[in-house]
Amino acid sequence: MSEMTTDILEQNLGKIVLVRLKGGKSLRARLKGFDQHLNLVLEETDDTTNIESTRKLGLIIVRGDNVVLISPPPR
Repeated sequence: MSEMTTDILEQNLGKIVLVRLKGGKSLRARLKGFDQHLNLVLEETDDTTNIESTRKLGLIIVRGDNVVLISPPPR
């Protein structure tokens, strides 16, 4: 993971992020932590894959090799 990626993730610790995973699953969560493999600790997580029926997942860990995209939510 590049230094710039680490800096951006550190700036977003404690903030809401959108995470897209392999297989098309989408999550909206607060970024609690991460490591050099891009493993993520997410809290207050919602599964937003199906917009009509979001599911609350709470505190989860996502393996870095499943992460396709991390983004701040639209304003």
